[in-house]
Amino acid sequence: MTTREWNPGELLEVSGYFWKTCTLHAAVKLDVFTCLAEEQLSSAEVSDRLKASSKGVERLLNALVAMELLTKAEDKYFNTFSAKEFLSKDSPKYLGNIIMHHHHLVESWSQLDQCVQSGQAIRERSSFSDEEWRESFLMGMFNMAMNMAPMLIPKIDISSRRHLLDLGGGPGTYAVHFCRHNPQLKATVFDLPTTRPFAEKTIERFDLSDRIDFRGGSYLKDDIEGRYDVAWLSHILHGEGPEGCKKIIQKAVAALERGGIIIIHEFILDNSMDGPLFPALFSLNMLLGTDSGQAYSEQQLMDMLADAGAKDIQRLAVQTPNDSGIITGII
Repeated sequence: MTTREWNPGELLEVSGYFWKTCTLHAAVKLDVFTCLAEEQLSSAEVSDRLKASSKGVERLLNALVAMELLTKAEDKYFNTFSAKEFLSKDSPKYLGNIIMHHHHLVESWSQLDQCVQSGQAIRERSSFSDEEWRESFLMGMFNMAMNMAPMLIPKIDISSRRHLLDLGGGPGTYAVHFCRHNPQLKATVFDLPTTRPFAEKTIERFDLSDRIDFRGGSYLKDDIEGRYDVAWLSHILHGEGPEGCKKIIQKAVAALERGGIIIIHEFILDNSMDGPLFPALFSLNMLLGTDSGQAYSEQQLMDMLADAGAKDIQRLAVQTPNDSGIITGII
């Protein structure tokens, strides 16, 4: 592997990239892209609708044009296709909630040096924090899953399965997409009781209340009731240390019927632990926000499955934009 040679311009671009990040966060928080929607508006009209400073709005809009998120013609601003597709609340592909979740993480990331020195988390876990943070986190997971599920689920054959356990399923987005893709399937979302309103709203939105139910509990502290023939664990293991992961996997396995399949979806590191980039950075994010969470390597996850009694363990050939991967095992 060749070592990258950095020049000063590239280093300064990385150093100052948070300017772009904060510009995007401000625009999403102020709801600029939904304000524009399908319209072409002047800076004054946007300022009036947002009830914001005309000086500030004009500078923000011009910066968004420079970032190629907005287009400007004859002093009128309008959304690019991408902005309308992903940043307007009117779009089913809206990513604003996950962007606001990222916004809430900025303060802790600015203190990464202190976290690395102490080895201790410096923020509360998003799923346990105040209502605004929890909503942006859970609905951010909805945003991500709405974009990811149509890509992943057709590659996972559970056509012979009858009852799916969506463990730590949050708003239940994956349970919804699994059921839509597999008409014979019913599902149970198991997550903290505070998650119930978000999950039930999502399930009802897709008219699947007759096939998907919700059970409240902690996957670390509580037993998992019911019997299932497929368990889906999407992005929950990285929140725990190795012992917590083993406990979660063992509980999922114990809830499966013989011949059941367990499916792990995670940001998976190379076995050397130093790449790909996003899982490596995500492991730092877990250092900032959890006592013992981290990203895990393919071998670590496979070993955990093997220790829980899984056989025929394999990694599926899927490629995602953020280097998440899928590992399966049969019980």
